[in-house]
Amino acid sequence: MITATAPGPLAAGGPAEAQTSDEVVPFLDLTASHAELEKELIDSFREIVRSARFIGGPNVEAFEKEFAAHCGTRYCIGVSSGTDALRFALLASDIGPGDAVVTVAHTFLATVEAISQAGAETEFVDIQSRTYTMDPDALDQYLSACERDPASGRPIGRRSGKPIKALLPVHLYGQVADMDAIVVIGERYGLAVIEDACQAHGAEYLSGRARNHIERRRTGGLGKAAAFSFYPGKNLGACGEAGAVTTNDDDVARRVRMLRDHGQSQKYYHEIQGYNGRLDALQAAVLRIKLRRLDKWNAERREAARRYGELFRQAGLAAITPFEPSWSRSVYHLYVIRSKMRDALARYLKQRGIDTGLHYPVPAHLQRCCGPWRYGRGSLPATEQAAAEVLSLPMFPTLTPAQQARVVDEVHTFMTRGPLAAA
Repeated sequence: MITATAPGPLAAGGPAEAQTSDEVVPFLDLTASHAELEKELIDSFREIVRSARFIGGPNVEAFEKEFAAHCGTRYCIGVSSGTDALRFALLASDIGPGDAVVTVAHTFLATVEAISQAGAETEFVDIQSRTYTMDPDALDQYLSACERDPASGRPIGRRSGKPIKALLPVHLYGQVADMDAIVVIGERYGLAVIEDACQAHGAEYLSGRARNHIERRRTGGLGKAAAFSFYPGKNLGACGEAGAVTTNDDDVARRVRMLRDHGQSQKYYHEIQGYNGRLDALQAAVLRIKLRRLDKWNAERREAARRYGELFRQAGLAAITPFEPSWSRSVYHLYVIRSKMRDALARYLKQRGIDTGLHYPVPAHLQRCCGPWRYGRGSLPATEQAAAEVLSLPMFPTLTPAQQARVVDEVHTFMTRGPLAAA
């Protein structure tokens, strides 16, 4: 049996007897953090109701400044969702009809939807099998094999036949893609690099390794622009839908502000046709309150990940745990293990009162809505293998050592007994 002390850290001289319980271990627990913040949240709501400043106003402006400072960027523009953030970041970077964007298929479909909604075409490259993020080697090999557009000199997408204009790496599960390598490739081919940081609030990247001048930088300022989602389950989550674009580019910031507000540069003066994609004041107020705790919550997630790693090591199952590369300081939005018996393991854990998640069982290139793009099975082998094997275990800041010991104990029981464990 895998064991841990509770509520403190793992015992130095060997773990104590695990606590057993029939209580469900939830995949995500939002109630504990909201209970802690309840008075502040209600007070902020009361203030907004009394002021009647529901759209824009001081809370939105303050959150934009505070989140930009958190990311180390000049600008943050609040929008209504992470999908809007992705779409607006692309459009503001002059990505549209006639262009192609290279991304990965191991992601939530919103990454691909945003490209299509901007009017561009999607080209996929494979992921690194251990980090689940865009593989710079696969990207370089793909681009070097493309023909060049005679007008722009950019690579022509092999699927779409359209000139590639941008790269869209995804920081998945709270882990940062290898951005130095991706940015260098982008510069070589004249391509904008836009971060999908929707799962990586506060994650850090060690930049400048090749120059021997290492700088710790947060997601949001590693490319031309970045998109964040504040869906309630994210590390920084609103009490509804919300998102943001961060950038150091004056023009991108100006254009995103117009795109989110019907193309207005000032009220009733529309420079472009835009969208209704504004961040409302209530969600901005919620995010301001939670942003003050984000570093603490991320540290608690990292500690929970460390405990999981130690427990799995004790169980002889370290090989199935997440890999954190030297360049990334993950914030563990998800804690993802791998098993060739993933579906049976998920069913077994559910029977034992442990909730899990699948992120993502069908990669984007094999989704029915992407069928006309004619990516067949086997075209992205690392992506397809990960999609068949990954399982997300419970992960949230208030996850206890006793809950984790129970999770790992049940995983160990299943992995050592296989189908007999469910009998």
